[in-house]
Amino acid sequence: MLGVRVDWEIAKRGWRRYAAYPWATAAGVFTNTIFGFIQAYILLAIYRHRTNVGGFDSADAVTYVWLAQSMIMTVYIFQWQELGLRILDGSIVTDLARPLDPQRYCLAFDLGRAPYHLIFRGILPFVLGALVFELHYPSPLDALAFLVSLTLAVVVSFGIRFLYNSAAFWLLDYRGVMTLTITVVVFFSGMVMPLRFFPHWLRELSYALPFGSIIQTPIDVWLGKRAGLELVGFVALQALWARLLLPAGRVALARGTRTLVVQGG
Repeated sequence: MLGVRVDWEIAKRGWRRYAAYPWATAAGVFTNTIFGFIQAYILLAIYRHRTNVGGFDSADAVTYVWLAQSMIMTVYIFQWQELGLRILDGSIVTDLARPLDPQRYCLAFDLGRAPYHLIFRGILPFVLGALVFELHYPSPLDALAFLVSLTLAVVVSFGIRFLYNSAAFWLLDYRGVMTLTITVVVFFSGMVMPLRFFPHWLRELSYALPFGSIIQTPIDVWLGKRAGLELVGFVALQALWARLLLPAGRVALARGTRTLVVQGG
């Protein structure tokens, strides 16, 4: 119970850090809303001469856009550098001296940050989109499954972010690794366009990789595109990737600390 209490206190700090900057949140809401309208109209142009693409009708596609814009900071696939920066400036030594594992601390902090961004940066753009476009809404069961899937998406995203930040143990400048990884994640997660728009072989590959678990799978759940055993299977795949990525991050952290040299006075 003590460990759970510690995680809860860290999660609250994650919430409070981002709640301290309401104008940054407001700017993010504005940006996501503008991009939502741009992307929605681009996808609607595809449906001028067809009614279905990859199992999505036009309302599915527009709903996808607004959900993706609402989730973009919740899953935080862009520019998380806290671990990498602490490695480069030597602050990681302080983290390693504490009685709490650095990965556990970062994960608990991230799980506190994510609901703040979902509520305060995610809901309003979706509501504004709903005022203009016809959107699809989930059943109560699908809504519950969506929250479970979204939580796993945050953990999978964190696992990937932790790994590319760990590159700072071996590289003087890890930003190249970070930029390359983000590019791959954005494409294969469905952030650029729904994975259902991809050719069949590429779509199946994208779903199998961890990246599809971050954006596409939670939205499929919201739209009711997964049901029964298929729903269980896709959520289980998210859990599997979370279970694989977190230990991989622990291995990277353990090996990195053995090579770490910090100079100071």
